[in-house]
Amino acid sequence: MKIALSAIRLTILSLLFFSLMYPLVVWSIAQAAPHAGRGKTVVYQGRTVGFENVGQTFNNDSLFWSRPSATTYNAAASSGSNKGPNNPDFLKTVEERIALVLQKHPYLNREDIPADLVTASGSGLDPDISPQSAQIQVRRVAKVRGLDEKKVSDLVAKHTEQPLLGLFGPAKVNVLKLNLALNQVH
Repeated sequence: MKIALSAIRLTILSLLFFSLMYPLVVWSIAQAAPHAGRGKTVVYQGRTVGFENVGQTFNNDSLFWSRPSATTYNAAASSGSNKGPNNPDFLKTVEERIALVLQKHPYLNREDIPADLVTASGSGLDPDISPQSAQIQVRRVAKVRGLDEKKVSDLVAKHTEQPLLGLFGPAKVNVLKLNLALNQVH
């Protein structure tokens, strides 16, 4: 009987802590974070067009393409594909993406394609691509839009975020912000 009462007390304490106290602590910490833990919306011409930290599909030739997503950028289904490099479905999908990149960028060689342009991120929501992925798209985007390549390349450079303190994380380009800036270039 003594063991059963101890188990019941522990269950009640765990229930209170994990269903009330822990969520309250996490919520309180989030309130001190930028934007109160709600994420930063991106507003363009007076309307919300997305979130800064959640990717979107951009596959129009006149825009910079996003990193592929295993979840079509559905935040409710955030996850990777769970398919490894030996999975035939994964390999087929990557080969199809490589073929598309080479078709739309005939000036590239297969080995010049950065991995982040043909593979999904772990969350499936990555809003960023590498500066290399952005730079290889400059020629296509400039041609379709009738812009000078240098102007578009400079826009990529301007929107490249360097690693935190020059040490932590890779350099990256937020595709939504870059495409919005591109829409303002004439």
